[in-house]
Amino acid sequence: MDTLATLQAYWWLLIAILGAALVFLLFVQGGQSMLYCKSTEAERQLMVNSLGRKWEFTYTTLVVFGGAFFAAFPLFYSTSFGGAYWLWMLILLSFVIQAFSYEFRRRKGNIYGTRFYDTLLLCNGFFGCTLLGVAVGIFFFGGDFIVAKTNLLDVSAPVISQWAPTHGLEAIACWKNLLLGITVFFLARTMGAMYFINNIGGDKDFAARMRRKVLVNGLIFAVLFVAFTVVLLCAPGLRANDEGKFVNEANIYLHNLLDMWWFAVIFVLGVVAVLTAVFGTALSRTWRGGIWVAGFGVAAVIVVLFGIAGYNHTAYMASNIDPQSSLSIANSSSSLFTLTVMSWVSILVPFVLAYIWIVWRKMNATPLTEEELNKDSHVY
Repeated sequence: MDTLATLQAYWWLLIAILGAALVFLLFVQGGQSMLYCKSTEAERQLMVNSLGRKWEFTYTTLVVFGGAFFAAFPLFYSTSFGGAYWLWMLILLSFVIQAFSYEFRRRKGNIYGTRFYDTLLLCNGFFGCTLLGVAVGIFFFGGDFIVAKTNLLDVSAPVISQWAPTHGLEAIACWKNLLLGITVFFLARTMGAMYFINNIGGDKDFAARMRRKVLVNGLIFAVLFVAFTVVLLCAPGLRANDEGKFVNEANIYLHNLLDMWWFAVIFVLGVVAVLTAVFGTALSRTWRGGIWVAGFGVAAVIVVLFGIAGYNHTAYMASNIDPQSSLSIANSSSSLFTLTVMSWVSILVPFVLAYIWIVWRKMNATPLTEEELNKDSHVY
């Protein structure tokens, strides 16, 4: 394997890890979707402030995820973010309303009341998760775009990638993408309930209700995830041959799992971890660490999904209009020089993760209670 191919594989792995972190942090959106599930005003205030201390992690990770794609695989960035912009604008809008909802919910002069902003947080909880799942679904089920690098010579319209007139909205109409989106939503709700159990203390009745929500949402997620896995492993895809041409291959993701058997092992371990977290949390009255076990499992599964989508000469974003316009990590990456420089910069990533971990532990040193909330000078 040459140096360029090695760096391409390395950066795809980094993006997979960022994607895994993003999906884990969607517990914030999942928690927001449960604000009105038979919660009292005091409980809702605790839930909002518990999530309010973490929402910036999700937003920042989403930005870093997009930035990493822009730097390492610019052709994907221009094709997806620049072509399917209605889909991405809806995702961005859902996160923007989340940001100002937390900031203005309890601010003086709020003429709309807290319920208005809580409703916006609920909308972000549903649409943020579902639309992100739809966007990731394009990786596996393709999009309606054409890539023509010769367009750079067209002075009147130097646009490399051209998308369908609906510019990403057609992805929402694809039932396979929606299946993944709804699956992500119920995963986020499951982890959101686990997070509340871990972070909010003092009320046994609240914890018991959250454990029931873990079981109900976890079972729904499990059914949807099995359905998505079957659809994915039966789905066709495109693989680059020795001449660099993309050819159709049935059950390509199943073949990738069999060829890269270590991914299959990691996938099974991840699924087992998530199921252990769901049933362990639901059946125990005292265990509060389910969010971390589930987080490990979710991270493992997401890394595997990215791996089988991009490695083994697979087109990680296939064109449903022109197969030869499809994107792979080989034909969409930055230059050797750019990837090399960024690889040196990526050495700082462990230090950033260590800082996040330290801050997280400090914020979660003690479970959040009404008494602590009343003493806090900054309340969402």
